[in-house]
Amino acid sequence: MPELPEVEVVRRGVAAHVTGRTVRDVQLLHPRVARRHVPGAVDLAGRLAGRTVEAARRRGKYLWLQLDGEAEALVVHLGMSGQLLVQPGAAPHETHLRARFTFDDGDPELRFVDQRTFGGLALEALVPASEASAGTVPSSVAHIALDPLDPAYDLEAAVARLRARRTGLKRALLDQTVVSGIGNIYADEALWRARLHYARATETLPRPAVRRVLTEAAEVMREALAQGGTSFDALYVNVNGASGYFDRSLHAYGQAGRPCDRCGTPIRREAFMNRSSFFCPKDQPRPRAPRA
Repeated sequence: MPELPEVEVVRRGVAAHVTGRTVRDVQLLHPRVARRHVPGAVDLAGRLAGRTVEAARRRGKYLWLQLDGEAEALVVHLGMSGQLLVQPGAAPHETHLRARFTFDDGDPELRFVDQRTFGGLALEALVPASEASAGTVPSSVAHIALDPLDPAYDLEAAVARLRARRTGLKRALLDQTVVSGIGNIYADEALWRARLHYARATETLPRPAVRRVLTEAAEVMREALAQGGTSFDALYVNVNGASGYFDRSLHAYGQAGRPCDRCGTPIRREAFMNRSSFFCPKDQPRPRAPRA
């Protein structure tokens, strides 16, 4: 799934092309695209027509378009393969086109493309976020913690939340109620940079170690964002269809068998939560009693 840098790249592109424009018409072209909108696709399309997009916003991996009028937002669930593309109206339809947004001022239009149909659209009310300083967010995002690139992010509060968990370190990093935006790629990269094994027990980690790995997570995501995110295939692209290239800068994730960039030891891959963890067995030694 796309993580914070990839979603932020999309948010910036959408904001540049859609903010301040009024929706003329919405075509929902697949039955699953509106499945999260309980009243259904016809209701969703009807309620979006005539609305003006005030902003494109993000919290961690969650993306939404804030609308005028009532305190509502269109939440865009990218899922495993969702893309928002800016296209001229005359452009051929993409093979997996699921929704089209046209605007009163003409081109370009906004398209939602989703090969695996795990993503979708839903209109939600804006509610206060779980953290008092975080403002309002769509109702499905209210429980999500601030991400490291949010101006209101409190590193020490995130350190305290992570240390309060009784679990493995990587599980805590992936918990979006602890700190949002970190997924499998950037968790492995942050752990490699911090020289910490993914199975370290959170309650035994000293504050400096937790602070170090969260700081490294923020730094690696900033670096990835500067390079357009991490794209391993054509599913992760910006609104113009271009791929990011941070995959060339990865030290751990996806590097199994290659020498560690610090010490030369081959990077190891292990199964983790129905996915994989990549680490250096020398620089990131396994704890004596790793958590499951």
